[in-house]
Amino acid sequence: MMKLLFVILLLVSGADAWAEGLPTISASPDGNGGQSYTLSIQVLLLMTVLTVLPALVLAMTSFTRIIIVLSILRQALGTAQTPPNQVLIGVALFLTLFIMGPVLQQINDEAIQPYSAGEIEFEAAVAAASTPLREFMLSQTRESDLALLSGIARTPEMASPADVPMTLLIPSFIISELKTAFQIGFLMFIPFLIIDLVVSSVLMSMGMMMLSPMLISLPFKLMLFVLVDGWALVVGTLAASFFA
Repeated sequence: MMKLLFVILLLVSGADAWAEGLPTISASPDGNGGQSYTLSIQVLLLMTVLTVLPALVLAMTSFTRIIIVLSILRQALGTAQTPPNQVLIGVALFLTLFIMGPVLQQINDEAIQPYSAGEIEFEAAVAAASTPLREFMLSQTRESDLALLSGIARTPEMASPADVPMTLLIPSFIISELKTAFQIGFLMFIPFLIIDLVVSSVLMSMGMMMLSPMLISLPFKLMLFVLVDGWALVVGTLAASFFA
């Protein structure tokens, strides 16, 4: 994950500004015979990028789809804050690391290691690092979403997927991930909704309208989820959805 953070930091901050080697701190004499120190714009840009870096990492990986599906699953079960948010985020992060493993390995082999060894220049390392990430996002992005945002931005017609700019690819990828996550969540919600409807109908037919249906249906939903090995099914479905 740290390698991915490093690569995205390079991509977002821009290769030109980093390649120019701007001085981080400059010193100039003051009127009292001493020196005054000023920070260059590079530090300001770096700090700005660091504030949005976590959001960029999450938006450009499989994390968005995973955390939304897990949140919908918790809502369908009706368990309120169980599992807690920290557990869901932890599961989503490690599952993201598992799914993005081949991409990270390719970035490490083709960009980070050659650049660290001085075999390629900075610009070549950034281009090599962006290629696997671009291929991953393109494979998960719907053409309709790309066409929608391309039409809004009035982007010139592109001859190949390699011509799609990151500024267009990233939001298109996010929209596609949101749609896919809600589709998976809808399919998971149906069995639990049926249990709620059955329990509500039974309680109304027995005249027990003051008793909350959620209180009765919760054990049945948990029992169903455990019997079908729900966590394995959910995790397996999420992982398989990225490799289909």
